[in-house]
Amino acid sequence: MKARFAAFFLSLFCCSLLTAQTPSQPPPDQKSLTIEDIFKPGSILGRGPENVQWSPDGTKVSFVQRDDSGEQGELYYVDVATGKSAVLVASSKLASLAPPVSAIKDERKKEAAQRYSIAAYQWAPDSKHLLFDSMGQLWLYNLDNGTAVQLTSSNEESGDPKFSPNGDRISYVRTHNLYVRPVGGGEERQLTKDGNENLLNGDVDWVYEEELYTRSNYFWSPNGKQIVFLQMDEKDVPSYPITDWMPVHPTVDNQKYPQPGDPNPGVRIGVMKSDGGKIKWITAGGGGNGALPLGNDPNVLIPRFGWVRDGLIWAMVLNRVQDRLDLYFVDVDNGKSQLIMTETTDAWIDMHPEVDFKLLDSGDGYLWTSWRDGHNHIYLYRFDKQNPLSAQAKMEKQLTSGDWEVESIDGVDSKQGTVFFSANDGDVLQRDEFAVSLNGENFRRMSQQDGTHSADFDPKNAKYYVDDFSALTTPPTMSICQVDGACTPFWKPRSVEAYNLIAPKFVKFIAANGVTQLEGEILLPPPGGPMNANGKAPLILNPYGGPGAQTVRDMWMGFDLFDQILARQGFAVLHVDNRGMANRGKAFALPIKHHFGPVELSDQLAAMKEALDEFPQLDRTRVGFWGWSYGGYFTLYALEHSDQFKAGVAVAPVTDWRNYDSIYTERYMGLPKDNEAGYKNSSPVNFAADLHGQLLEVHGTSDDNVHVQNTIQMINNLIDAGKQFRLMAYPGKTHGIAGFATRCHLFHMIDDYFMETLAPGK
Repeated sequence: MKARFAAFFLSLFCCSLLTAQTPSQPPPDQKSLTIEDIFKPGSILGRGPENVQWSPDGTKVSFVQRDDSGEQGELYYVDVATGKSAVLVASSKLASLAPPVSAIKDERKKEAAQRYSIAAYQWAPDSKHLLFDSMGQLWLYNLDNGTAVQLTSSNEESGDPKFSPNGDRISYVRTHNLYVRPVGGGEERQLTKDGNENLLNGDVDWVYEEELYTRSNYFWSPNGKQIVFLQMDEKDVPSYPITDWMPVHPTVDNQKYPQPGDPNPGVRIGVMKSDGGKIKWITAGGGGNGALPLGNDPNVLIPRFGWVRDGLIWAMVLNRVQDRLDLYFVDVDNGKSQLIMTETTDAWIDMHPEVDFKLLDSGDGYLWTSWRDGHNHIYLYRFDKQNPLSAQAKMEKQLTSGDWEVESIDGVDSKQGTVFFSANDGDVLQRDEFAVSLNGENFRRMSQQDGTHSADFDPKNAKYYVDDFSALTTPPTMSICQVDGACTPFWKPRSVEAYNLIAPKFVKFIAANGVTQLEGEILLPPPGGPMNANGKAPLILNPYGGPGAQTVRDMWMGFDLFDQILARQGFAVLHVDNRGMANRGKAFALPIKHHFGPVELSDQLAAMKEALDEFPQLDRTRVGFWGWSYGGYFTLYALEHSDQFKAGVAVAPVTDWRNYDSIYTERYMGLPKDNEAGYKNSSPVNFAADLHGQLLEVHGTSDDNVHVQNTIQMINNLIDAGKQFRLMAYPGKTHGIAGFATRCHLFHMIDDYFMETLAPGK
């Protein structure tokens, strides 16, 4: 629903090379883009690298490269020093060690593997072995002799595997318990034994993974002698029944899913020896000074934790409505603790991208990002290295400042005292890689091409980084770059020049408050086309609209290809990032707090009016609206609260905010008992009688993110209100409604729907 889903959803579309506008019918030597081209395996660009990783010694970058079908692939590496590439694991072996995602039969597991970027392999600390997770069975691969040894063979899947720091053991989670086994042979040891469907030891549940971006809930100590883990008690968390209607006898999977006001998982941190033994449960805070309790409390969240050094852990505690975060250090031997710092806000604290925490190798400080001055910036904190529990940390310096946002801290060169980070300094449409010294000096931009960069630094954060780059008219490229130096590409897409695609335009608007600038992107159709009438083209608004996401920026955006289909038929397509969305600072995001809908819609309507005035070829009497996830919610809200739209398509929409998960919804809306009017007025299910225009609503029946319950309730109220609508359900499909046949069916249906409802004379 939030930013990470927006990014995931966009990644399910392909990207394209955009060129100047051309007639609607391409010349004979050109290709005509189809919906089938967009969603065919490999798309029109070719399949990009998967699971890009650094070897621990920093000499190699590895990645899986598959063919267009995704079925066949090899594991390659690039030698950083020479730039030469070679095969690490050939296709015949990789097929069994790292099967393609298509081998996952369960639709929800398949989407999770893509959405959360679950890696199929990882490097051993010695950089001479690889650990593969083959459908829940773990294999150790020796790069010297090309042999693989199976390490687990249980009927139950083993997940989240990790090497011990020296590489002599591996750990993993199975049936919600933690296990350790020697790499060189020997029996596995079960460290926890009380795990079950309601008690997760070191495992991650759905709501933490989705809304707190938690990817692992256990970690080895630096010396390998202890493991710290999070236990999640879900016995009081309500379940949602996800039904598979395809078998003769339908099955039901009860998913733990807390809704606003429901009990969240009880969470507590445990520490144990890595060879087993008694668990020490960590407690801290909770006194009369208002400090949040670090313990088994359903009203707090523990989104992050780890090791400061041997014997000393750190842990973040977030209050339920997510406007206060406490950072603790705890001595795991004697249980003593210290509240190191507290972050509070009048907005909200989102674990990504607003909070980034990175300990310094010097052992006496850390980097922290915060919205506290109105924009997300980096702060340097110091603590007593010899006695870290003696006092709170002190803020030494604010390393970045200005009317722009730091999006992530990407690395720290400890020897040179340099911090590397991505930010949109200079242009909110850009994302560049920057560097600044720990003393706040030598601030500089490292990336040279305008567009959007994502950097993954070498293990020493010193010499090299992988740069994933794209721009509006530049296809995505992956390169190995020297810090402050040149970049060498190791993957480029196929040329799509023959498709002669239409270039969108960036446009700026003024928000409904008359002051704030909004960023937009419009794709104008070429002259002619079946939807053109008297030189006028219908307009389709296609926003996401929700918090935590930015959709208008100088990068490849997956929506662009379907926009191309619409434009060839004579539609104009407009994307606008309204207030409430990400990477514009706190003041830009804050207006939507405690009430979804009105601010977003007022900004879209203001932008639409400006677009209609600026582009006289647009037909203001034929305007449509469509979106997915929050965009699907937004479609329903817009059609109920405005009569400006003739038709809308709502895909996988939230229709009642009491139905969505607790952590996301309460972050922005507060608790239902404290904001009853906000929940009611923000939920389309309560305003079915006010629906204007024609509606097509779409949902996957196995959606574990935005449950199909939302659509069932919505159509019931539409029926009661006497409103006609269309409904499409995709059996067994999840939030992404993925798969070639399904995607083609869905987008042909959307295309046909707008062709019908926005046709001239309608």
